[in-house]
Amino acid sequence: MPTIVPSEVIADVVVIEPDVHGDERGRFVETYRRSWFGLGREMIQANRSEKQAGAVVGLHYHLHQADYWFLLRGRARVVLHDLRVGSPTDGATQVLELDGAVDRGLFIPPGVAHGFSSLTDVLLWYLVDGYYNPADELGVAWDDPEIGADWGISDPVLSDRDRANPPRSAIESALRPRFGLRT
Repeated sequence: MPTIVPSEVIADVVVIEPDVHGDERGRFVETYRRSWFGLGREMIQANRSEKQAGAVVGLHYHLHQADYWFLLRGRARVVLHDLRVGSPTDGATQVLELDGAVDRGLFIPPGVAHGFSSLTDVLLWYLVDGYYNPADELGVAWDDPEIGADWGISDPVLSDRDRANPPRSAIESALRPRFGLRT
């Protein structure tokens, strides 16, 4: 059985350390199972993200979509920030590292802002429980001092979208996620 580790920093975030089976032929890892998550909803789309060392992605968040990340190659520093109004961990920031050489999955519930910095070139495979919806593609400033994230990179490469994200204090009330809402 995998080790299921609920975050002690942000409610509903879960880290999975799956079982790894190997022999002289190679190895096998069951990377995702819906039953591992209390908030587990059916994942309906798989995505692949390849980034060069020095890239920063985020912080992104969704009102309705959950993500499940599994880093296949490289090292990434993940930043999570709880934006959910009414959450017992509203305002909490968690930083953790994923390493493609160490099998770990990360469940990110709706309303938790998420991003990563590529400490090396990375290949991230992830599942989402909603199809792409531009109205649910939201963001908060990656360098917001209120969030206080240490990305581990001194000169990040950012997209125009991520440069333009507002600070937490400027997010409109209608675009603030609510804790406990399931849609």
